[in-house]
Amino acid sequence: MAEKPVGPVHAIRPDGKEIKLPYEGHPITLTPTEGRVVVTAGGKTIADSREAITLKEAEYPAVQYIPRKDVDMSLLTPTDNYSYCVFKGDCSYYSIPAGGEKSVNAVWSYEAAHGAVTEITGHVAFYPSRVDAITIG
Repeated sequence: MAEKPVGPVHAIRPDGKEIKLPYEGHPITLTPTEGRVVVTAGGKTIADSREAITLKEAEYPAVQYIPRKDVDMSLLTPTDNYSYCVFKGDCSYYSIPAGGEKSVNAVWSYEAAHGAVTEITGHVAFYPSRVDAITIG
């Protein structure tokens, strides 16, 4: 994976939203996850991958980004929820109907992640509290 730039580099998108690159005060690292990552919800295996990426951002807990090819996308339903991260970009969300109410907006994805984290484009991530389990190893 490419080395990430250091320093508060900024740009402005045509829609006026700011883009920031990771810097010493807000580092973001991307590393291949060692071993297999399995995500279950509602008693079903939603994702099973040996190609996940671990994203560690500043003081936040590490997040597993799983390639869509390793996710049963037929078990996910797109929602209207949306967010924006100056470091990662536009974020869309999915629910897992099999997981019930707790699994609403349980999954997120950056469809076109910003330059510093482009490796997570085409991947999805799961809120640990909204699925049954995320097993790594």
